[in-house]
Amino acid sequence: MAKHLDLEEQEQLDQLRHFWNTWGNLITWVLIAVLGAYAAWNGWNYWQRRQGAQASALYAEVQRSANAGDVERLERSLADMKDRYGSTTYAAQGALLAAKVLDEKGKGAQAKAALAWAADKAPDDGLRAVARLRLASLQTGDKAYDEALKTLSASFPADFVPLAADRRGDVLLLQGKRSEAAAEFGKAYQGLGSGRGDYRQLVAIKLNALGIDPDAGAKPGAAS
Repeated sequence: MAKHLDLEEQEQLDQLRHFWNTWGNLITWVLIAVLGAYAAWNGWNYWQRRQGAQASALYAEVQRSANAGDVERLERSLADMKDRYGSTTYAAQGALLAAKVLDEKGKGAQAKAALAWAADKAPDDGLRAVARLRLASLQTGDKAYDEALKTLSASFPADFVPLAADRRGDVLLLQGKRSEAAAEFGKAYQGLGSGRGDYRQLVAIKLNALGIDPDAGAKPGAAS
């Protein structure tokens, strides 16, 4: 009986050895890959949390500089944030805030540079859209109409498409292109929903000034 059990155990051991010789390496590498991926995921999350915390602290410095109107410190803080945490939302928000203050302080070129950076590097579609709209406004204020239209020709998220059309209409009207401006205002009016009633009414006023009934739609040939 004992010999019979010994033979069964030996057979099971032989089967186990055969199985391990056949699949052992594969199982080992799969385990290594799974454990490695898990460790990498934990490391990535830790790095992200650490980056976020550090970027938040630097954004607070940007805010303090902006509130104090300290342009030199503001530019230095923004440069540090772009260099070290340029892929974070905090950096894009910092660029938007810095651009506002820089423009108010008469540093238009620096303000446009900050907005151009945010329009290109912000990790969020909405932040990129806001940066483009603000950049186009500054370019329009500088009478750089072609540059403004180029900025507004970029792709925008659906919620921002009517706003970009309205801004293009403003630029085209300043260029004396009334029919093209009317067409853009028409797109903006049709794209703005009831939740943006005040803004929609403003666009309607622009269309009325061009002799167009907003509810009939903007027709390029209708502008007088």
